[in-house]
Amino acid sequence: MADAPLVGIIMGSTSDWETMRHAADVLAELGVPHETRVVSAHRTPQRLYDYATGAADRGLKVVIAGAGGAAHLPGMAASMTHLPVLGVPVESKALKGMDSLLSIAQMPGGIPVGTLAIGKAGAINAGLLAAAILATADTALADRVKAWRARQTDSVANDPE
Repeated sequence: MADAPLVGIIMGSTSDWETMRHAADVLAELGVPHETRVVSAHRTPQRLYDYATGAADRGLKVVIAGAGGAAHLPGMAASMTHLPVLGVPVESKALKGMDSLLSIAQMPGGIPVGTLAIGKAGAINAGLLAAAILATADTALADRVKAWRARQTDSVANDPE
């Protein structure tokens, strides 16, 4: 995106992109500048540290972090930045994402992570929530978010047939 990113989308591995691309798609549709990075809490801890501690100084306002399995990425990122961190549990093979969900949702008091649904729905909602957070200080974005929601409402049929 041409403008400086306001939202950072990070994920633990390239395989998480299948889920996390939905957050990026929503942000792109709403015209929110964003960036995407692979940042593993376990395999690239220095990359995580550098990303999270420098996020605010680089102009980011919200971080969306997707992770599966042990899902430490959202909580670790939240522990290193004052920015809002939205966690997306990526569906795992062994436990269908329940492990990811519980790992992200059960943060200790003092290190909040806004936790979304498992998988695609969570990624879509993370993008929408990040946009809504930014829209509190951007009336043009607020209008785009309202229009997105109105289109969604209008797309629901009155009758089942």
